[in-house]
Amino acid sequence: MENWQEASAADLGRAVAAGLDPRELVERFLDAIADHPDQALIYARVTPERARAEAATAHERQRSGVLAGPLDGVPISWKDNVDTEGVATEAGSRLLAGRVPNADAPALTRATEAGLVCLGKTHLSELAFSGLGFNPMMATPPNAADRRRVPGGSSSGAAVSVAKGLAAAGIGSDTGGSVRIPAAWNGLVGLKTTVGAISCEGIVPLSVSFDTPGPLTRTVEDAALLFDAMRGVTTALPEAGLPARLLLPETHVMDDLDPAVAEAFGVAISALSAAGVTITRAEVPELAESAALLSERGGVLGTEVWDQWGPTIEANPEMMYHQIEARFRGNAGFTAEDAAYSRGEQARLARALCARIEEHGMLVMPTSPTLPPLIARLLADDAYYTAVNLLALRNTRQGNLLGLSSLTLPTAAPMVGVMLMAPPGGEPDLIRAGRAMEGILAS
Repeated sequence: MENWQEASAADLGRAVAAGLDPRELVERFLDAIADHPDQALIYARVTPERARAEAATAHERQRSGVLAGPLDGVPISWKDNVDTEGVATEAGSRLLAGRVPNADAPALTRATEAGLVCLGKTHLSELAFSGLGFNPMMATPPNAADRRRVPGGSSSGAAVSVAKGLAAAGIGSDTGGSVRIPAAWNGLVGLKTTVGAISCEGIVPLSVSFDTPGPLTRTVEDAALLFDAMRGVTTALPEAGLPARLLLPETHVMDDLDPAVAEAFGVAISALSAAGVTITRAEVPELAESAALLSERGGVLGTEVWDQWGPTIEANPEMMYHQIEARFRGNAGFTAEDAAYSRGEQARLARALCARIEEHGMLVMPTSPTLPPLIARLLADDAYYTAVNLLALRNTRQGNLLGLSSLTLPTAAPMVGVMLMAPPGGEPDLIRAGRAMEGILAS
């Protein structure tokens, strides 16, 4: 198969079904990883023994004529906060150095049962708590479009492994944008799944109310197939279909756009309009209220991240990059009363926003307001790091705080994505729309 490093996971699955030996395919990927100069910046650990054993099992199924699914024999990467039996899972943090789980996470187990081959574990932001993907304590993968820039986080290595052809797809997790930002900044599709749709058991937690596993892929079809695989289900792939209407918020999400983002997003909206999609521009006050709640009361997210990691951080000073530690410590003052109040308010805002989406269509917006920042500037300017990290996360995290499902699609402009948001359980609608939109946005 020619151009196998650029092929979609689904196309590789079809090639296996047509006779491509999965053992040959996995060796190609393992060789590509071994030969890549940035291997150690992308992969925290490669698992060649496991990959070869799983490819051999896939080959036996291939010979029997009974494949486990449409992605049987396809090699993918896993973010290093997903437990893998007998292999260190450290979540990008020295706080978890040497942590070796004794079982796979259920999401990985189900994907393996669907025939997917685990190539290894990819680097991430420390404890998954940054949208930038900058991790000087462990490793920072190079942005696929411009290595002077950060790759986006926290699923940084997951994105770069796919963009560089070192995995057919990557699995990440998203608590505030950690699948969608690196997907957008590396020219990929990223699916933020509904909380609870895929088990988070065996995934190192950041905020249990918001953590969601999700795929980073070349195509929407791939994202749909991986969503099914991690759930252990097989569903019919939704047919492509442009949405009749989309709602473009004039509240919050369009402020302070980088000029390149504004230009690319404008081109995308014009192309969708020309294709027959009605774009309604309107104020969406729930977004501003949700942002204010997070800032003033910490939201549920703020209290959970400190409850989860505060004692460990306090007991191990100076083991984290100071910017990540400061962000954790910024949540130390929020109380259980803050969390209870925020939970009620976020539920109210979510109900109102879902009703608005039902009336006017899914939300559409730039995935991130900014291009990925330059690493040199982040190192030189602490205030800039703090500001740009929060700006990068501003749009995506609304989907988490308000319990939505979400999809980012690449555009023709490097490092710029267009994001859709739908109510919880809206993955089929997102996939249907995304399959129709991806060609329009990429041209």
